Amino acid sequence: MSPILIRRRRPRLSSQRSLTASQARRVALAAQGLADPSSTAAPGLRHLRGLVDRLGVVQIDSVNVLVRTHYLPAFSRLGAYDRQHLEAEAWGKRPKLFEYWGHEASLLPVTSQPLFRWRMDRARAGETWSGLARFGREHRDYIDAVLTRIEREGPVTGGDFAEEKREAGWWNWSNGKRALEWLFWAGFITTKTRRGFERVYDLTERVLPREIASAPTPTESDARRELLRISARALGVATEGDLRDYFRMPVAGTRERLAELVEAGELEIVSVQGWDKPAYLWPRARLPRRASGCALLSPFDNLIWRRERAERLFGCRIRLEIYTPAEKREHGYYVLPFLQGEAITARVDLKADRQAGVLLVQAAHLEPDANAGVVAPALGAELESMAAWLGLERIVVVRKGGLAPALTSAISS
Repeated sequence: MSPILIRRRRPRLSSQRSLTASQARRVALAAQGLADPSSTAAPGLRHLRGLVDRLGVVQIDSVNVLVRTHYLPAFSRLGAYDRQHLEAEAWGKRPKLFEYWGHEASLLPVTSQPLFRWRMDRARAGETWSGLARFGREHRDYIDAVLTRIEREGPVTGGDFAEEKREAGWWNWSNGKRALEWLFWAGFITTKTRRGFERVYDLTERVLPREIASAPTPTESDARRELLRISARALGVATEGDLRDYFRMPVAGTRERLAELVEAGELEIVSVQGWDKPAYLWPRARLPRRASGCALLSPFDNLIWRRERAERLFGCRIRLEIYTPAEKREHGYYVLPFLQGEAITARVDLKADRQAGVLLVQAAHLEPDANAGVVAPALGAELESMAAWLGLERIVVVRKGGLAPALTSAISS
């Protein structure tokens, strides 16, 4: 059955269109590439490139209890793709992706690098998170010396600037690492490659393709309009807050840029059943007649980044519990929601025991109103696919959570 194409038209508030909650969900899922089952054929590099262009940004995170999150969105949408393709796109000799603060730490198409130069300029002016901004003001001579060293000697890591023995910790940085992060925020350097998960930095113009490094810099207004276009295309239908959050855009100026896009007919204002704020619809968004995909979603997946939007779309409260004390966790440590059709029907706390070759399901919880007999076989199939993709030989389900018995039976059968 062919999908419905939402026709582009200039919006008028007097005849504002309304979407049902189900229609908005299906628009959102289609925009994110999650409305249809993933292909059974082996996804290639072309599929990966198309997906990243479609999403516009993929979040990076260091947690590796299952697999690092930047690998998961493509698996959720494409199936068992070759992870080396993503590594080559991001950190190969001719990168098609670059690292920057897009949503959080992110991989982005290199073609979008000029769109973030306004953010780099603001970082140079001291508009970044407070601790780094203060370091930049107080240690500019030291930062300049670090940049000079990179210019003369080539790529460096934070470890090259270790000053003394320090306690382990994500934010327990040496001054050298702080200088590198300031230079990264300001756009003077970027990630050339990674050793394990450690960044290797080099001058931005030596990492990016020449045509990107030398491309004209758009005005801040033009860049932010384009980032909002990318956000709207990737989200399908979204509130102003949703669109701002996608690339962590400042409040000031966003409403004006959105109004310009509406006036130009590039966005349409609509109302959505159950949403208490107006929404913006991407005019070329697809509204499928039904959503039939199944996917395990990273805790950092683009679809569920903004928790209040996930709650509006799916009616369930999704929270990241990694930083919650173990005794207070509701669903577990590294919890992946299970998307089935247009509903989130379960959540599983997953861990890869690589030494034992086991995908460990540490907890399996069924969502209210979901049917275990329907959910367990579909979830079991996705877990088997994930285990094979990760090179794990078997799945072990710990009997924790109401779905665990049915899931055990589904995987064992």
